[in-house]
Amino acid sequence: MSTAARPLSEPQVLAHTKRRLFSSRADNDSPSYVVADTQFSKAEWLPGQPVDPAVRDRLAPFNHVQIGGGYPDLVGVRALESDLLAVDRLGDEPPLIAIEAKGETSGGVDTQRGIVQAYDRLHEANAAYLAAPTAAISETDRTLARELNVGVLGVAASGEVDALEVPRVVGNRTSSEATALRFQAGAQGVTDASFGLNHPKNYLGYPLAQYAAGDTETLLSAYKVVGAADDARRGAAFLGLIDPGPVPELTSLGQEVVRFAIAQYGSVETALTEFENWYRSSKRFIDVAPAWGRLARRVLFEYPATELLVTELQTMHDDMNPEPSLVELVVHMHELHPTFTVELFIRGDEAVRRRVLTEDGALRRAALEDGTVYHSPTVFQLKAMLYHTGILTARGAEPHRLEPAEDVWALREIV
Repeated sequence: MSTAARPLSEPQVLAHTKRRLFSSRADNDSPSYVVADTQFSKAEWLPGQPVDPAVRDRLAPFNHVQIGGGYPDLVGVRALESDLLAVDRLGDEPPLIAIEAKGETSGGVDTQRGIVQAYDRLHEANAAYLAAPTAAISETDRTLARELNVGVLGVAASGEVDALEVPRVVGNRTSSEATALRFQAGAQGVTDASFGLNHPKNYLGYPLAQYAAGDTETLLSAYKVVGAADDARRGAAFLGLIDPGPVPELTSLGQEVVRFAIAQYGSVETALTEFENWYRSSKRFIDVAPAWGRLARRVLFEYPATELLVTELQTMHDDMNPEPSLVELVVHMHELHPTFTVELFIRGDEAVRRRVLTEDGALRRAALEDGTVYHSPTVFQLKAMLYHTGILTARGAEPHRLEPAEDVWALREIV
């Protein structure tokens, strides 16, 4: 055990580390998402040592993510700079990174334990680090870390973070918990800006307008597909219809939508004229436009969250709960897919995650009965699209109008 020269608590060490590795200044084109363990959401780290609210804000969002044999203090996905990794790539995906932080306590700084904990995370993470006050890190610590392929980050009282030892990126099996973080880091992850529209035709129309000759936004408006072009573009990206960028490009799924339109109507322009018939329509899409509805259903099943929702709703039906409420669904899913469930349903801000999750990552059921804790893109927009495509029996609702204990999530068709 080493002794720190300056008093940096574990939450402070972790906050500085997060800023260094997952800074908002990072390349926006690189997938990135990170969570701190729920233990850091508490107001007091050690007895008599309150956590600065600014530190909690820096560490949010919180989740209890199992990687390897335990729960890292910080875990995320991001392509790191070359000075932080001995190998900066692992295939086409950014690495899954686990960090164990150690700060000063009355007994010093247990750096060796942090190194061993980080090493354990390499069973599933691609890179693992110990983060600790620089003065607490000894040459013995660095030697042990090198032998175990664990990175070492020295954190100064000023907040500067130096890479004292850099790990090699390793390939590992992917757990469902790691998959949830990769989902959030990727283009299809749930954010407050993911789905801004609640009708699937708005997203199907985007690749058609993108393919047609002319300005995409102008065509969307002219054919009365949708007025909110930015929301349509974001949603089309989240559904995997386009690759976002300065000039969006059609994905293979987006190209299939174009092929469908040409096969049915001869041209995308002719297909776009059909969209005026559905402008501001509240009728179930698959009933008024069966072929388009089936296409939208196929597109939605490519979205990672859809298959999981349908699978678990089928399981709940088989367990004699054919019409679960939103609260019951979240509780059920959290038992089987805790990380994915929290990221899919619960808003990411610090106050909400602290209300919903205990320090051990368990759900506070009473908090789930408040509609405002939920991600609108999931409980409103995504649910409405699942309704329109004939998957669910009921529409979604905006969080401020939501009654979670009465909001029914049930499959329209059971197998």
